[in-house]
Amino acid sequence: MSVKENMQLMASYNQWMNEAVYKAVGELSYADLIEDKGAFFGSVLGTLNHNLVADIIWLKRFADHFTGLSSIGLVRVMERPAALNIQLFDDLLLLQAKRFELDKLIIAMIDEVTDEMLVSALEYKNMKGIGHSQRFGFTLQHFFNHQTHHRGQITTLLSQMGVDVGTTDLITTIPRM
Repeated sequence: MSVKENMQLMASYNQWMNEAVYKAVGELSYADLIEDKGAFFGSVLGTLNHNLVADIIWLKRFADHFTGLSSIGLVRVMERPAALNIQLFDDLLLLQAKRFELDKLIIAMIDEVTDEMLVSALEYKNMKGIGHSQRFGFTLQHFFNHQTHHRGQITTLLSQMGVDVGTTDLITTIPRM
């Protein structure tokens, strides 16, 4: 399996899991959705917003560095979030629409990425303005892992509230031979 095929698998898994999480979250009352549960970003809604914020930040970095990627043109015109804990949406349906839009964009971006890009250096500045130069393929791995990390928190919170997300294992999305 190539690095690109791995990233395509991760993009597909990312979309599949986000759909499952949003379906499960849709069962919550608004009070349960916004209740501070002690997670890194407080509530389920806060954590969902954080995943979207982080993805926008990373996608803007990718767009800034790889100016030829036409698939992420939409991100170029989006405002860069100023902090990781910004609440972009209080309305779950609006948040979900933007999440699903970005998931399609991520799949298109990965399809457009070349093997040469994956082994090249991504130059960017973090939220504190500190410059970094890291291999793009590894940075993409972090990008997908970050969402998995916070979705794990959300699935735990949902489980504690009696809501079952269902199967979450990557193996479920790996094509059979």
